[in-house]
Amino acid sequence: MNRNGRKEEETLIEMSETGDDDISVLTDIKTPDSPGEDLNGPLYEINSNAGSEIPSHSEAAPQKWYKLNRFLNSRLRIDKQPQSKDSVFFRDGVRRIDFVLSYVDDPNKEVDRKKSERRREFEMNLQKSGLELEVEDKKDSESGKIYFVKIHATWEVLSTYAEVLNIKMPIKENDLDQNKENPLNWFLRIFKLPYEVMNPEADYFTAPFSKQRQELFIIKDQNKFFSPAIRNRIVYYILSRCPYGIGEEKRKFGIKRLISNGTYTSAFPLHDCQYWKKSQDEKCDNERYTLYKQWAKFGKFYKEQPLDLIRKYYGEKIGIYFAWLGFYTEMLFYAAVVGFFCFLYGWITMDENISSKEICDKDIGGQIIMCPLCDQRCEFWRLNITCQPSQYSHLFDNVATLFFAIFMGIWVTLFLEFWKRRQARLEYEWDLVDFEEEQQQLQLRPEYEAKCTHKKKNPVTQEIEMILKRSPANILGKLFLCWMSIVFWIFLIIASMIAIIVYRLAVYASFASVMENNHTLEPISGLLTPQLATSVTASCLNFIMIMILNLLYERVAIWITDMEVPRTHLEYENRLTMKMFLFQFVNYYSSCFYVAFFKGKFAGFPADYTYMFGRWRNEECDPAGCLIELTTQLTIVMAGKQIWGNIQEALVPYVKNWWRSRRARNSPESLYSRWEQDYDLQVFGQLGLFYEYLEMVVQFGFITLFVASFPLAPLLALLNNILEIRVDSWKLTTQFRRAFAAKAHSIGVWQEILNGMAVLSVVTNAFIVAFTSDMIPRLVYYYAYSNNEASPMSGYINSSLSVFAVSDFKSISMPLENEMNVTLCRYRDYRYPPDHEKNYLHTMQFWHILAAKMAFIIIMEHVVFVVKFFVAWLIPDIPSDVKARIKREKYLTQKILHEYELCRLREKLSEKGHCSEVAKQVQATEGKVQLSCLM
Repeated sequence: MNRNGRKEEETLIEMSETGDDDISVLTDIKTPDSPGEDLNGPLYEINSNAGSEIPSHSEAAPQKWYKLNRFLNSRLRIDKQPQSKDSVFFRDGVRRIDFVLSYVDDPNKEVDRKKSERRREFEMNLQKSGLELEVEDKKDSESGKIYFVKIHATWEVLSTYAEVLNIKMPIKENDLDQNKENPLNWFLRIFKLPYEVMNPEADYFTAPFSKQRQELFIIKDQNKFFSPAIRNRIVYYILSRCPYGIGEEKRKFGIKRLISNGTYTSAFPLHDCQYWKKSQDEKCDNERYTLYKQWAKFGKFYKEQPLDLIRKYYGEKIGIYFAWLGFYTEMLFYAAVVGFFCFLYGWITMDENISSKEICDKDIGGQIIMCPLCDQRCEFWRLNITCQPSQYSHLFDNVATLFFAIFMGIWVTLFLEFWKRRQARLEYEWDLVDFEEEQQQLQLRPEYEAKCTHKKKNPVTQEIEMILKRSPANILGKLFLCWMSIVFWIFLIIASMIAIIVYRLAVYASFASVMENNHTLEPISGLLTPQLATSVTASCLNFIMIMILNLLYERVAIWITDMEVPRTHLEYENRLTMKMFLFQFVNYYSSCFYVAFFKGKFAGFPADYTYMFGRWRNEECDPAGCLIELTTQLTIVMAGKQIWGNIQEALVPYVKNWWRSRRARNSPESLYSRWEQDYDLQVFGQLGLFYEYLEMVVQFGFITLFVASFPLAPLLALLNNILEIRVDSWKLTTQFRRAFAAKAHSIGVWQEILNGMAVLSVVTNAFIVAFTSDMIPRLVYYYAYSNNEASPMSGYINSSLSVFAVSDFKSISMPLENEMNVTLCRYRDYRYPPDHEKNYLHTMQFWHILAAKMAFIIIMEHVVFVVKFFVAWLIPDIPSDVKARIKREKYLTQKILHEYELCRLREKLSEKGHCSEVAKQVQATEGKVQLSCLM
């Protein structure tokens, strides 16, 4: 499913009529040339087709008249518009297009009349707020059906809303030395991008923009002072809150609602040029072209990312995501290197593994007869048929596995702590240090504002605010419904997992009977055992179930979150994130938890097997352990998810865009305009980044929670992420419309999720090493039970297998055939033999191993946690140089502002004479300047 390309269902945005105070900021800004309600004024220009007498495309004319009509219309448009339609400016070539709205005529006249009234009211209110509009008639579109409304934000609008949104702008050039000598610069030069790409703007100290203090800011050109990302952010803020109709005692507003009810078909900012070539307009920045050439091309996979240019073009929210993804990929490199060497150690020592040698030995493993692995239909089997699986199991079950599990516990702490430092540096460089308060107070969701019916004084700001009054019964009802839905879906996941387990139990007997009696499978019978065949097919089915449940639950989670009506965008994303992650955690990891901690642990023993639902006998682990099956499960789910995700993200948008824009291949540039080209692209919705984060965090869980079973997981994740960065950048630059610019000072609630998974990973890896691998039983045998000093591990396999008398089988478990006339068989456990007085009870070796496992878990957890907390305490969250720069910027900002106020007061004093009151203000301001200098 292409989650970013679909239209999101929006909540009805309505609000009881309470006057115009809460939207006064939208209607108080009027330019001197504002036409008011006159839609034919200079601000609302319609590009009508001069050839109106030519029959339209929809008329049933003969084919030759249709071709003639197309030709004449095309010639008229080319002659009429000498300016290239690839331009991002109005027809005057001066005013920049900051946003584009599109709509089509509805064939239903009654419905179309209502939509036209809404559009007229909405566009008139946009003009009253100071925006300028220019309309492209449908006859000038390639399809002949779509109207495009181009929007331009004037300086008056931009300066006003820059102050309202507390946007920081340059006030003084940075005078701190930022060039640090790095002795590895000569080596790292191959990974560097050109300086002008990495630093598209000079570094300045910044301050919140003030309309009354414009002379304080470095304004070289008003048209370029606000970047396109800031401009489209301001325009979208206005569009989200602009009213469009009054009726039935309710007021409606917001472009989201207009899109959801079909009044408009889309709203989007424009890309500045085509991605494969520069714009013909010299005034165009061509940043999209630069991003494609230097960032989105797959040949640049080894290059650093131009984060400042990404932030300038797409906004801080997208910029912080790619900064986090790049840093995560860098840190994965170190984990991948260590994991690869651990795997290499297992490969080198595979031939030295005494346990696998004994299993493969015909005189040892070939003489050990194992009890059947299923009831009645399975036969007795010799241990040496598991020779190859036991050898491959040593690749992941060795001493290096323990080292790698401890290393990953420390690595995840280093990753999170160093990311905090990297994030703090970005917060300073991107003017996001004081963004938290602005995010909470100003970025209210239009859906929340629409439902606000009561006013309340804010105890902090002492200002009257609109609030949503909810009754206790309403709150409890919604909470009950929401959480009952979540619990229902979690139980649905558990039910699907149980169904997979039942599948494993049901088909294992079939695989066993087929493989044991089929001589054609003998060449691969050593590798493809019944356990492995069952595990592989069950993992594939589990992956298919995961994908299906994801499709269903995604809509449910959005519906539940919409019902809660969160106050801010941050609250909305946080609530949706927790619901989706809770679901994904259970959905993706439940099968791995089953194999790691439940499979083979409750199988019983031949005289008393355990059955699920009284029918299916529980699975047993291979004599070499269950770790190889956990590795198989983890590899299939993790690799399958990454492959499917890349297909969704790259191939699906490409095919859709190719289908929608196929007509553009035969259209000259003068006919196929910039807004039409972008209109044919996919939509990067407000939840686009949410799914990107979710994908990476799920991957993070795979490489931390179960990494002890698969040291190559970080390497697979590294290779995927190198591709992921280029896929995400390529699709954003080439396949999607330009995303709405938004600010974000961090990765949000994902930081807390990563911290929680880091703590949980220590516990899961300790349990995997203790209970899933055979490391602790081997160590106990090595130090406590081995009698061979020359080869301490000799005899371990015989020690780990108990003896069972075939005559003690229950009738339900007795094999139907016994061609080898077996009287005694072996099974994996530590129990007394049948001729012992404590027959079939656990031996002391079992209790020694259990105690060693518990002791290992306690020791490993405490050691890793102590190291984690010490490292977290040792590494400061904010680098010292960033702290110094923040203090320097605050000091300079206060000094400049105070000196400016002092200068204004002195001018006022000189104009009005020596007034004692003004003189006191001057003295007070001078005192503030002195205090600022002391700070």
